[in-house]
Amino acid sequence: MNRMLATQYDAAEIMGALYGPGILGLKGAFPREWVKELREDIEGLYQDALQRPGGAVGRGPKRHYVEIHPEDIRGFVDLVTHPWVKAVCETVLGPDYKIVEIGFDVPNPGAVDQPWHRDFPAPEETYRGRRLNSLAFNVTTVDVLPDMGPFEIAPGTQWDDGSEFEHGMFPSKELYPRYEARAEQKMPQMGDISVRSALTIHRGTANRSDKSRPVLVLGVDAPGGNNHERHDLQVTKAYYESLPEDLKGRMICRIVDTLEPIVQKHDIEGLKMGEA
Repeated sequence: MNRMLATQYDAAEIMGALYGPGILGLKGAFPREWVKELREDIEGLYQDALQRPGGAVGRGPKRHYVEIHPEDIRGFVDLVTHPWVKAVCETVLGPDYKIVEIGFDVPNPGAVDQPWHRDFPAPEETYRGRRLNSLAFNVTTVDVLPDMGPFEIAPGTQWDDGSEFEHGMFPSKELYPRYEARAEQKMPQMGDISVRSALTIHRGTANRSDKSRPVLVLGVDAPGGNNHERHDLQVTKAYYESLPEDLKGRMICRIVDTLEPIVQKHDIEGLKMGEA
């Protein structure tokens, strides 16, 4: 990590948070105007995705995930080059971390409590080596209120043995009291950013409001992580050439002449119950 990042953000705090509770946030990372543009971009992309097969994947009733192209949003470079994002990635994943995913979740009015889950089975590097090899960053596009289906997480559970979980992701309901006892709901505001281990047990809660709660998702891997296999990061040649030099080597992506519609590969069957 370069000296500026090391002094601006404390490595011990970063490691302590991601290896302890499994989540960390930064208040006011971006201006609200920047977030408003992000929300505009996401709203258009969401409507487009709903119109094509495989464009929006169900994550439960009234809830979708959409994987997108980096150049679909105006703020992609701002996000991935933010000093805090870079400091977190370098501290936890090492200097050669890779960007593997960009997308967004939309819990709409009427979304229900998801089952407790992690986003994919724990890799051997984590359950044997006790090393995190991936991170997920989230950027809310709205000021979250308690009735909007806040994200809920059970701190410290990224290390739970998932060998008996259904598909390696879904703990049995007998374990729910453990997660409910630890549960923390997050109420980020526009401009805030958070990062977590996607292995930390979590869920989206019921959206009882009349508003949707779109949130941007950025996925990052350490060298040797295989999450890029679940995604299809694409950039056009012209866009790739416009990127900062140090960013080009950080993206596991296809360089294409024309962007292709993404058919989501990371289809989490256990979250699709009753989707609509």
